[in-house]
Amino acid sequence: MLARFCLYGFLKNQRYFEPFLALYLLSRGLSFFEIGVLIAAREVTTNLLEVVSGAAADVWGRRRTLIGAWCVYIASFAALAMADAMAGFAAGMVLFGVGEAFRSGTHKAMIFAWLRQQGREKERTAIYGLTRSWSKLGSAASVVVAAGFVLVSDDLRGLLWASMAPCVFGVINFLGYPASLDGERVGGRGPREIVRLLLETLRGCARSPGLRGLIAGSMGFEGIFTSTKDYIQPVLKAAAIAALAGVWGQGLGEHQQAALLIGPVFFGVYLMSAVASRRASALVARAGSEARASRWLWGGLLGCFGLLTPALVLGWSWAVIGCFVLLNVLHDAWRPIQVGRFDDHCDEQQQATVLSIESQASSLATMIAAPLLGAAVDVVSARQGGEALWPVGVFGLLVALAFVAVEARGARREGSSAR
Repeated sequence: MLARFCLYGFLKNQRYFEPFLALYLLSRGLSFFEIGVLIAAREVTTNLLEVVSGAAADVWGRRRTLIGAWCVYIASFAALAMADAMAGFAAGMVLFGVGEAFRSGTHKAMIFAWLRQQGREKERTAIYGLTRSWSKLGSAASVVVAAGFVLVSDDLRGLLWASMAPCVFGVINFLGYPASLDGERVGGRGPREIVRLLLETLRGCARSPGLRGLIAGSMGFEGIFTSTKDYIQPVLKAAAIAALAGVWGQGLGEHQQAALLIGPVFFGVYLMSAVASRRASALVARAGSEARASRWLWGGLLGCFGLLTPALVLGWSWAVIGCFVLLNVLHDAWRPIQVGRFDDHCDEQQQATVLSIESQASSLATMIAAPLLGAAVDVVSARQGGEALWPVGVFGLLVALAFVAVEARGARREGSSAR
């Protein structure tokens, strides 16, 4: 099953359009604010359906839920490829949000169910880090294919059509999962049972200080990462055009020039992220606990945005690119640790629902931050001329600073209780 779990991660990240999505939308005439609105539309959809989807997975069966999610992804890619106006792009992003809602939390719950069946619960961070590293290897392979495709065709729309094929293979992979990973279904299959489980789990989350703190942390870290990560694409495009000015750039379109830098940078990002995910358990061992390792990573995030902000103000393109690379690596070290911490605070019967609540909370943070950040970039860019991205750094710096302070207070409380 480990091979199937890793194959799931590899295929899931064969989204060839992803390293070029912001550039694709900008090329279709959208502003940063409109792109932020599209991201918010995706997150609103995920937010509205997230918890219900987790409960549905626990009631109806996790395999059926995942197969349905990947079919919706295919419809989303088609809608984004065929869109010519904001309404069409919004429809595609909403469909993508539906797929995310029914996927997130469900597969992680299946991994933890298998670990319990095998008596390997203590390996949860290592195993999840392994599967996540394969996701990043899938991303690395994906960006090589995508960059090559753009270099040959200078066509960003075609990346969306090409992304459908891995979804078909993903569905075939799910058909080989054993029925035992569906979990013990809770009661009947009707909507009333889903609502009952949902309300019961929400009450449990509200009453548990540990779960409340973990959900807040996910909102902060995931909200920062999801809202800011795509701003590297215009930076890479500008750096590539500047580096290839003159004879090197002759005969190449802007997207092709961007692909020459986007490909290697994202390939390196994904390889380093794969290592970070796989080494998350080693970081926990060195830190002494998952909570302390998480605090270390929050400190790293603060330092990353502390450098990114002046680099954006001063136009140090390569420093900006380095900070975005570090942001991805920190996120992919933090995520397996955070998921493992959630496993400590919920029982197996409600696990998919709890993880979906966490993902919903993260979507809510992104839903609020993405359009506001996009509007800030548009306003500052209009005043300064050109693309002024320094609000991205300021936003990340303020949020990271707030959560580092919260984590520090938590560490002091733990030290006091230990004494």
